[in-house]
Amino acid sequence: MSTPIGPYAPIVRAGDWLVTSGQIGLRDGRIVSGGIREEATQALANLATLLAGEGSGLGEVVKATVFLRHMRDFDIMNEVWVAAFGDHRPARTTVAVAELPLHALVEIDAWTYPRGL
Repeated sequence: MSTPIGPYAPIVRAGDWLVTSGQIGLRDGRIVSGGIREEATQALANLATLLAGEGSGLGEVVKATVFLRHMRDFDIMNEVWVAAFGDHRPARTTVAVAELPLHALVEIDAWTYPRGL
């Protein structure tokens, strides 16, 4: 897991909920190279790592927001999403934005309701 790039907590417990800050394709302090597929894969891996640290996982995500710099990347992001989530289908909003931190192509946040708590 990377250190946050701003003054915020990467994950917060709110009662029974876990709420994550947006995750970008950051690894070892740098955006991964290769494009949207690689960045989305890393962003979801970062999200999974945050959740695992709290005893949760992607299978317990209830709601997520995906921010894309280019809506043309929607189909590729969906392929990465299905690879990460399998048959689990949390509610999701996907929006195009003008810019993301560190010039990332994608940022993903999530609300999780861990069943094991």
